[in-house]
Amino acid sequence: MGDTNYFSGIVKVLENPRQTFFNDKVPVTTVRVEIPQIRNNRIIFLVFWGNLAREVKTYYQINDYILIEGYLSIRIKKNINLPTKNSKKVTVTVLKVYPFLLKSNRAIGKV
Repeated sequence: MGDTNYFSGIVKVLENPRQTFFNDKVPVTTVRVEIPQIRNNRIIFLVFWGNLAREVKTYYQINDYILIEGYLSIRIKKNINLPTKNSKKVTVTVLKVYPFLLKSNRAIGKV
């Protein structure tokens, strides 16, 4: 288990959201995003559950900027071969999402 904090910020979608199902009923969507900064852009993973997962899969795509709110968790994976080198995976379980800047070549009225 890792440390958990609340996170709010604007992120850039790097790949199309991937949807899976938990217990064959509850949709779960994951997507890799980037926190745009002046220096050292950070890549994190977002996880969406339920109806929000369906909406994200339907409406958001690569190069969209979205405003998110959710819980941040950092998981440290220990490397057996290099004991001094541990890798960190930053994941945000998103509770709210708002469009910020969307790509302009979308078809109007397309669902």
